[in-house]
Amino acid sequence: MTDDTPKPTSKSHGRLSISASFKPRDLMADMRLKGAWTAKIVTLFPDAFPGVLGLSLTGKALDMGLWALETIDLRPFGVGKHRNVDDTPAGGGAGMVLRPDVVGAALDQAAIGTPVERERWPVLYMSPRGKRFDQAMARRFAGAEGMTILCGRFEGVDQRVLDHYGIEEVSVGDFVLTGGEIAAQIVLDATVRLIPQVLGNAASTEEESFSSGLLEYPQYTRPAEWEGREIPGVLTSGHHGEIEKWRRAESEKITRERRPDLWEAHLASQPPEKPKRQRRKADPGAEDA
Repeated sequence: MTDDTPKPTSKSHGRLSISASFKPRDLMADMRLKGAWTAKIVTLFPDAFPGVLGLSLTGKALDMGLWALETIDLRPFGVGKHRNVDDTPAGGGAGMVLRPDVVGAALDQAAIGTPVERERWPVLYMSPRGKRFDQAMARRFAGAEGMTILCGRFEGVDQRVLDHYGIEEVSVGDFVLTGGEIAAQIVLDATVRLIPQVLGNAASTEEESFSSGLLEYPQYTRPAEWEGREIPGVLTSGHHGEIEKWRRAESEKITRERRPDLWEAHLASQPPEKPKRQRRKADPGAEDA
């Protein structure tokens, strides 16, 4: 390292001591279980993590070591006296673009100790031009050993980095954010909750929206009547077969009305109905022939 390298500054964050360095910041290194699913985040704002992921069930699972989270600060990989990470767009235009040499060095650091095969360890870039994130994608990520997420800023990342590392671009919707950190937390939340033991009750993920290709049915709880509105009688009937039929019908109705695209995909995924065999009528004149 050169003389212009800034001296790391430490600060307290709960029971963790954090400093700016080339070494990834493992948020729960002392609690991680061997072989735990791990997320590595390359970002200019490592303090944005774990964010909401440190709360509720995902936070509890993080504390228990069921999954692990590391952040790789992009700034120490910057160039020059001021550790610049971006530069002006080639060909002109507004904004700044993250440099390929800077991002590439950070990705190389993140790749240490991870499988090369992308099916075992996906590498993502959160981008509004990426493939739309969905439940099937979350299941695929949860089935891997972990994943690396690159959080963009400014006008984006030099295309050569995405091509060189075979990075998968993923979008959380048709809108633009100031950076990829919030989008990364959305992807991680949807993915981590599918890791075994994180939610505790596996049925929770089997019955919710998108798991069967349909939106989830309406939910109700006590009191039985509120503001003149009652819980549908079938749900308090104790007849599990009828409850299941009601829920299925409601899921289909809501999906058909609110997400016609999902409804069409659902219909297309259903096996074709077998034609009913018709009984051949006897020819009354056959015996006379």
